[in-house]
Amino acid sequence: MLEDTSFAIQPENEQESKSITYQDIGNMQTYKTIDYGYSFQCTNGYVSVQFFGESIVRIVMNQKSEPALDQSYAVIANPIEVPIQSNDTEEAIAFNTKKVVLTIQKSPFRIKVADRNGKSFLEEENRGMAYRANGEVVAFKKMYADDHFYGFGEKAGHLDKRGEKYEMWNSDVFAPHNPETDPLYQSIPYFMTLRNGRAHGVFFDNTFRSTFDMRSFEDMYSFKAEGGQLDYYILAGPDPKTVMEQYTYLTGRMPLPSKWSLGYHQSRYSYKSEKEVRELAQKFIDKDIPLDAIHLDIHYMDGYRVFTFDKDKFPNPEQLVADLRKMGIRIVPIVDPGVKKDSEYTIYQEGILDDLFCKYLEGDVYFGKVWPGTSAFPDFTDEKARKWWGDKHTFYTKAGIEGIWNDMNEPAVFNETKTMDTSVMHRNDGKMKTHRELHNVYGLLMGQATYQGLKEQLDGKRPFLLTRAGYAGVQRYAAVWTGDNRSFWEHLQMSLPMVMNLGLSGVPFTGPDVGGFAHDTSSELLVRWSQVGAFTPFFRNHSVIGSHYQEPWQFGEDNEAIIKKYIKMRYTWMPQLYSLFYQASVKGLPVMRPLLMEFPEDKKTYNLNDQFMIGDNVIMAPILAPSVTDRSVYLPAGEWVNLENGETLSGEKAHLIHAELDHLPIFVKKGSAIMQADWESNVDKTPKSVLMEVYSGAPGEVYNFTFYDDDGETFNYESGGFLRLDIEVKSANDGAIISVTNQEGNYQPSYETIKINVHGLRDNQHVIVNNIDSGTITLVN
Repeated sequence: MLEDTSFAIQPENEQESKSITYQDIGNMQTYKTIDYGYSFQCTNGYVSVQFFGESIVRIVMNQKSEPALDQSYAVIANPIEVPIQSNDTEEAIAFNTKKVVLTIQKSPFRIKVADRNGKSFLEEENRGMAYRANGEVVAFKKMYADDHFYGFGEKAGHLDKRGEKYEMWNSDVFAPHNPETDPLYQSIPYFMTLRNGRAHGVFFDNTFRSTFDMRSFEDMYSFKAEGGQLDYYILAGPDPKTVMEQYTYLTGRMPLPSKWSLGYHQSRYSYKSEKEVRELAQKFIDKDIPLDAIHLDIHYMDGYRVFTFDKDKFPNPEQLVADLRKMGIRIVPIVDPGVKKDSEYTIYQEGILDDLFCKYLEGDVYFGKVWPGTSAFPDFTDEKARKWWGDKHTFYTKAGIEGIWNDMNEPAVFNETKTMDTSVMHRNDGKMKTHRELHNVYGLLMGQATYQGLKEQLDGKRPFLLTRAGYAGVQRYAAVWTGDNRSFWEHLQMSLPMVMNLGLSGVPFTGPDVGGFAHDTSSELLVRWSQVGAFTPFFRNHSVIGSHYQEPWQFGEDNEAIIKKYIKMRYTWMPQLYSLFYQASVKGLPVMRPLLMEFPEDKKTYNLNDQFMIGDNVIMAPILAPSVTDRSVYLPAGEWVNLENGETLSGEKAHLIHAELDHLPIFVKKGSAIMQADWESNVDKTPKSVLMEVYSGAPGEVYNFTFYDDDGETFNYESGGFLRLDIEVKSANDGAIISVTNQEGNYQPSYETIKINVHGLRDNQHVIVNNIDSGTITLVN
């Protein structure tokens, strides 16, 4: 195509920038009280304000009528009654909660939000809320010189998004993936602003194609959508963790994952036969390399028809699943939304006869070409279709399958637009809307249908769902992988800020394809990427058809040994990771975090792209370039222990760290602790012992953390089947004082005690556990 060549930048093709004129919302005329807030009539439209807590304010503008307040696919919280003091003057109205002051300037209508000390953190000046005749809605906000922006879901580029412009429109992008590739597969119209240590968030809940512009103006940013209402939430913070709790309070938090889903996954497009899958699984067992799941890409199906197996290549899937399960390995098959147009195919017959597919307004079924050829697409906006689709997964669950992989659900279609015709009408549970409006939630609703179907069918076991596409709230149903990356060092580099920003967007269970999906990986790249993958929340090795196979043993024994070491390290760290996933499930906090989350006052962390944290006290500083064995590592405030050699390093400075190919630099904050376990075998991954590694700090330092455990497989934790220990670690002159300040739950793990190993004790110091000179914690039965 000409636009893909240098033709596109001929001087004569340059177009003059034209100023886009918006109609401002105008002046406030009247206002009244509504449920949980206020309604304002302005000269050019209507605005509603609702409170979802003392620190969460919702603003909705509709240019034609009073705003609708019940149309969200993402928000599961409800507005609540909040004690408010109001002050109405000639110029403005101020609404005061215990946490924020919302001030509305009357002429013109402008919004300002400040903390109770009067410190403004979000405000409108010359421009505010506006719209265009074509239905576009927009909000302009003041941008400060010290503003830094994070989140936006799945976006390429650096961690700090200041100076960027992003589009929300779920898109299948095979190539290229580079810092300017936008949009990608996920649309999460949310961001966090960090300014001089204080954070706040904005969630723009609009499913139309939308744009966030942090680039075009020096002193102002904007967010806009092609249609619908201007509907956004202001999250007052005041720190990054609190903003995350507020955002996930609105959009939901991930359910506790199964432990097996947190293990190592092996995939390829494709393992094409039962024989190949069995040989693959046996090789992992023979080599004592941990493995929890093998993924089956589209070649397992009969002509790419979903809910089928190719009976020639996979003659007995039930026996395959059962045999691998005895080896400690699950099967995760791919399921796409496209249903092959085939009058002899049961799924297609049911979809047509029961009116379950997406259709045009005139009644014709929409057809698009995907892997099976001409295909129809279930209308997941309709409860009847969602229930049908979920129920169809008995095909897999009856075979013993507990996890599903959703792909192509943007939805991707093989045409020039890469997706469904935007004029297709969705039934939307009785409130018909076009695909132009609901495109971005198609993957979310497919995930909802799939997860709920699996949960109903698995007899109390936790489903695992992996998805490529989604919208805000996708964390309630699925893990997310970052799509069709490539086996380039630049993609390894880019994966760190991408996963961190997904975590800051409420999606804690996420990761890239380790080794890179497309192109041919190299031995060094696969080793370094496996080191990173051992600590990304989702850990899967995946490669494209026709590329070099990249299982752990494909590059010789030396490289295999290193990769095996780090896959095993994943399981050694499982008690620590599982406790962090528990925190994600109850507070919405990410497992893999940018340093700014724990050190928001430290400006050197604000765009630190090549390091990340696991929880609040461990820093990973991987090697991300070829032939590199030395790198600079920035450590924030405190003292840090290099796990490689036990050396103590001071914080608030950079250190030159040496790391040969077999080494990933890991640093633990002194005065804190991490939980570890021993690797048993692939068949029995349940740890027989758990070890608390304590790194003694300066006298007076106190560290509090929660250790959490349960059976890792069922929902019994909802009725008390869990173990939760709140633990305090004090560093003192006479040693380390460790106290279990609270124990909850009735789960009895396979271990009866937690051993304690304290690093950095002097000869005359002791370990005191619950006032006893001891090196173990005995669990209360």
